[in-house]
Amino acid sequence: MTRNSRSNTEVPQRPPELLAPAGDLSCVVAAVENGADAIYFGLDCGFNARARARNFSIQELPGLVDQLHRRGVSGYVTLNTLLFPSELPDAAEVLRQISEAGVDAVLVQDLGLVRLVRELVPDLPMHASTQMTMTSAECIAEIENLGIQRVVLGRELSIREIEKVVAGTEMPVEVFVHGALCVAYSGQCLTSESLGGRSANRGQCAQACRLPYELVVDGEDRDLGERRYLLSPQDLAAYDLVPDLIRAGVCSLKIEGRLKTPEYVANITRHYRLAIDRAMKNQPVNLDSRQVQEMELSFSRGFSPGWLKGCDHKMLVPADSSAKRGVLLGEVLGVQRNSVTIRSEAPVSRGDGIVFEGDRVAGEEQGGRVYDVVPHQEGDSTTVQLSFGQGAIDLNQLFVGQKIWKTDDPRLNERLRKSFRGKHPVRRRKLSLRVTAIVNQPLSVETSLPGLSPVVLESDEPLQEARKHPLTPAVLREQLGRLGGTAYELDKLHTSIEGQPMLPLSVMGRLRKRLVEALDRGTVQREPRRVFPGALEKLREGVHDGVGLVQHAEGGGPAKLDHAAAAGPVLQVLGRTLEQLMAAAAMGIQHLYADFHDIREYRKAVEWARESGVKLFLATPRIQKPDEYGLFRVMRRYAADGYLVRNLAGLGYFLREGCPVVADFSLNVTNELSALHFRQAGASRLTVSYDLNRQQLVELLGALPKDWVEVVIHQHMPMFHMEHCVFCSVLSPGTNKTNCGRPCDHHLVKLRDRVGMEHPLQADVGCRNTLFNAMPQSAAEVVPDLLEMGVRSFRIELLEETAAGVKKTVGLYRKLLAGQVTGRDVWRELNAANRVGVTRGTLEERRNPLAIL
Repeated sequence: MTRNSRSNTEVPQRPPELLAPAGDLSCVVAAVENGADAIYFGLDCGFNARARARNFSIQELPGLVDQLHRRGVSGYVTLNTLLFPSELPDAAEVLRQISEAGVDAVLVQDLGLVRLVRELVPDLPMHASTQMTMTSAECIAEIENLGIQRVVLGRELSIREIEKVVAGTEMPVEVFVHGALCVAYSGQCLTSESLGGRSANRGQCAQACRLPYELVVDGEDRDLGERRYLLSPQDLAAYDLVPDLIRAGVCSLKIEGRLKTPEYVANITRHYRLAIDRAMKNQPVNLDSRQVQEMELSFSRGFSPGWLKGCDHKMLVPADSSAKRGVLLGEVLGVQRNSVTIRSEAPVSRGDGIVFEGDRVAGEEQGGRVYDVVPHQEGDSTTVQLSFGQGAIDLNQLFVGQKIWKTDDPRLNERLRKSFRGKHPVRRRKLSLRVTAIVNQPLSVETSLPGLSPVVLESDEPLQEARKHPLTPAVLREQLGRLGGTAYELDKLHTSIEGQPMLPLSVMGRLRKRLVEALDRGTVQREPRRVFPGALEKLREGVHDGVGLVQHAEGGGPAKLDHAAAAGPVLQVLGRTLEQLMAAAAMGIQHLYADFHDIREYRKAVEWARESGVKLFLATPRIQKPDEYGLFRVMRRYAADGYLVRNLAGLGYFLREGCPVVADFSLNVTNELSALHFRQAGASRLTVSYDLNRQQLVELLGALPKDWVEVVIHQHMPMFHMEHCVFCSVLSPGTNKTNCGRPCDHHLVKLRDRVGMEHPLQADVGCRNTLFNAMPQSAAEVVPDLLEMGVRSFRIELLEETAAGVKKTVGLYRKLLAGQVTGRDVWRELNAANRVGVTRGTLEERRNPLAIL
C-alpha cells in the first residue's frame, strides 16, 4: 500500500509546522513571539477536549484570527469531543461562525461532526484529532474521502512506524513532540466515565492514571517498594528527535499544553523553534543541559522520548511519582536546626521553588521557596546550605539521602515573560522589497508575503532630479526599514535606480505607512466561504430514508443479520474464553462474540460454533498499527459468521471481504450522524458508545431506527486501553514484547486503587493492556424502557466468570428480557452474587442528564 516514494534521507524543501497550544490570550502571544507557525485552541462553548482551559469566546474569534494572520500564524480550533443529538444544532452554529471567522482548520474527533462540516461549511479545512485514534495508513484510508486534510497520529507510534504511515498515505500527518502523555490511547480511555461519570471524550478527564495503584499478582500483593504510580508516564520530550521526524515526512510538530502557563508555552516553543531551524540547516540538534533544565522547570514529570524510539515500558513509566518536579537539584547531606545541607547538581538561588522527595498524595511532601543559599565550604560550589522562611518546611521530616528538586526559577520566568509582554512585536515577518526609482516617475515599491497577492504602491508625486542627496540603496533601506512597532522587518532590498532621483523623507514616511496598512489589510482579508444552512436537516433525513448506502460484494447496503427483524429481544453474549461461550450456548444463547487474547484460539472456537449450531462473531483488536494488518487476514481465514470490529481499518477490511460486521463501542457512536456514517459504510449494527448515560442513550435511540442499534447491558468497563504493558514493566526483566518472556501468559494481575477495588488487567494479541473496572456495570433497570422503545439487540460482556457465573448472569438477563423479573430483581441478585457488587454504570438514571458534563 505504498503511495509515497520519499527517501528517508531526503530533507523536505519546507520545514515542518511548529504547532503550539493556547489556553488564553497570553499563551497566544507567548507562542507567536517565540516562533510558533500555528496555534490550536478551544472555545468556551464546549465541544473541546480541554474543558478546564480558559478557552476563547466565539465573539473573540474574528479578532483573534486577524491577530494571528497579521503575524503570519495559522489558528486551529479544537472541536474534538463526541457530540450528542441535542448538541448538533448548536455545533452547526458554532461551525458557521468558525468558518466565517477565517479559522484555518478545525480539529475533530466525532465522525458525525466530520460529516456535518463537509455538508455545512465545505470550505473549512478539517484535521483529524488524535482522539480519532489514527494509528496506521489503513485507518487513514477509511477517512480519506471525508474531506479531512491532515491527521494527528496516535502518540503510541514509533518513528519507524510513523515512516511506514507516511509511506502508505498521501495524507499529511502531524505528531506530538512534547508534553504530557496519556497512558491510554486517546479516544479510547473510559476511566473517568467508568469511575466518576466524567468522560475524557467530552473534555472531562479526571486523570486517574496519575493516582497510585498496588499490584496484586495471582491473588497476592506484590511489594514494589516506592513504585506505586504504575500508570503515570513521564512527559514526552522529543527535541533531539526533530531531525528524524522531519526525515520521516511529518508535516507538523505539536506541543501539548492547553492547560499550561504562558511561560511554559514561551519556553517550550522557543526551544523547538531552535531545534527545527537547526535541523533544516543540517546542524546538530543537541540542546545543552541548561536548555533542557529550562524546559524541565516549566513543567516536567521527567522527560522521555515516549514511544518514538519504540516501547521501553520501564523507561516510559518509572512509577515512582506522578507529580511535576522540575529539575533534580541533588540530595540532602545533612539537616541542621534552621537549614539543610545539600549536594547540588544544578544551580540554585534565593527565591527558587524546591520540593523534597515525599508522597504528595499522602501529604508527606515538603516544599517551599529558598530564603538563602550559602556555600557549605569555601571553594566548594557543589555543597550548599539552604534556608527557608520560618515554618515553611518541617525540617523534622527531612533525612540524609533524600532527593530534592528545583521546581521553579523566578529569574527564568521573568526572562520568558519579557519575550511576550513587550509593547512591540518581538518576532516579525521578513519583507523583501523591490524599489524602482526613476527621475520624473513616481517611486514604486513592491512586496509580497506568502499567501498574499503582491502589494504595489507608488509615491503621490514623481521623483525630482537631486541637487545634493540623491536616493541610494542605503538611504532606501534606512527609510523603508523603519518598521519598528509593526509586525514586519525589512530583510532583502532590490533596487533599480536611474538618474539622480530624490524624494523628501516625509513623502517616503507616508509611503512606508501606506505599505504597512496594505500588508495589514491583505493578511486579514478572507475569501468568502460557502455555508449551506439546511445541511443538518438533510443529513438527519438521510438517517431514516437510507440515502447513500454503499454497495458491497454481497449486495447493497449493510449485510442483513438473521435476527435483524426479530419480533422479540435477542441476547448476545461476549465471552473471553471458550468455556464461557460453551456455558452461554448451554443456556440457549444462539448469538455469541469471541474476544480472545490469542487469536489463534479463534479457529477452535469457530469449529465448535459450527458443530453446535450457534452464530459466532470474532472481535478484532481495538488498535491496528503498521505491520498488523495481517491479523485481519488471519481472522478472515477462520470464516466466522461475522466480525465485531473495533477500529476503522478492520471495518474497511471486513466490509470489503463481504462479511457481516457489527461496529463496536470503540468507534464512538454518540449521535445519529456518526451512526449514519457507519451504516452507510456497511455496518449491520452499531454498538452505542459507553459515553452515553441513560438520558443520552434514550435521546440517541429516538433519532435512529432501532434495528441499527445494539446496547451492552452488562459488562466490566474497559477503562484504560494502553500500549504500555504493566506486565512487562513490573514482572519482567525485559523492556518490551521482544524480550519480556510474556508474564501475561502465566499470571493473573490486578491493580488495587486507593479505595481497595482490584481492577483486572489483561493483555491482547498486540501486547496492549486493558484495565477493566473491578465492578461490573449493569443497565438492568433501563432495559424495560429500551424494550418499549423498540430496541431488540442486547449484549452481555463476560470477563473472568466461571461457567457457574455465566449461568447465573445469563439466566437473570434472559428472564429480564422475557419480562419474568424486574430490573431491580436482576440488580439485587447480581449484587448478592458478586462480592464486589454491581454499579448501574453510565446508563444509571440521573436527575440532571448534564450533571456529568
